[in-house]
Formats: sequence, structure tokens, C-alpha cells
Amino acid sequence: MFDTKIAIVVRDDLATWQKLNVTAFLTSGIIAQSPAVIGETYRDAVGNVYNPLSIQPIVVLGADQQMLRTIQRRSLEREVTTSAYIEEMFATGHDAANREVFSQFSPDDARLVGIAMRAERKLVDKITKGAKMHP
Repeated sequence: MFDTKIAIVVRDDLATWQKLNVTAFLTSGIIAQSPAVIGETYRDAVGNVYNPLSIQPIVVLGADQQMLRTIQRRSLEREVTTSAYIEEMFATGHDAANREVFSQFSPDDARLVGIAMRAERKLVDKITKGAKMHP
């Protein structure tokens, strides 16, 4: 059992490709914040080497826009660093453009499509309360 929990909350009205894209990007933010969450290299039966994966499970939840704003507000109030992805980032083509468009919005007007966090288990549960397991 882990003392921490990784949760990704994705807006439930996105197209499937968008949900997968957002989940991948948000996961990379969690890994960047906590590199120790990455385990050892994988090897198959004949010795082929594969990338290491997260050592702890990641829960993916779904929520509407209002619940995502609530989760963002709760994380900011509790000073939990998150990964966040806004709708406008779908129209950009690279990291610098993502950061530029992200910087143009505040938590009150951003069209948040996903948020991810890794923190103490009970704290993550409190912050994400109201989000549902992603179908």
C-alpha cells in the first residue's frame, strides 16, 4: 500500500482521443514532479529492454467542467501542486505554445479539461471528492 495517491481527472465530455492525450500529458507532469515514482527497467524473456513504468497505480477519474474547477480550487487551497491541461492547448503544436496559451488564463476562466496530482492518499481523496471512476 502507498501513502500517496496519483489521481488524474479528465473532463467527461471530451472525445476519446482527447481523453487519452490529456491523460498522457498529465501523467508526464506527475513523473516530472516525482521522478522516484518510476520503477526499474522491464525485460522480457529473451532480454529485450523496455522503459520503466510507474511503481504505483494511477486512478483515472471523470468529471464535468464545474467539478474540475472545484478540484482545481481545492488543490490550490491545499497547496497541492498539480498538472493541468486546458482546452486551448489542443490547438497548439509544441510545449512553448502550450505554456504561452496556458499563461493567458486564470483558474476562474480557464476551460480545464484535465488535472492530475500526487499527494498523501487522504488529501487526494478529499480534493477529488465528487469525481467518478472513468468508464
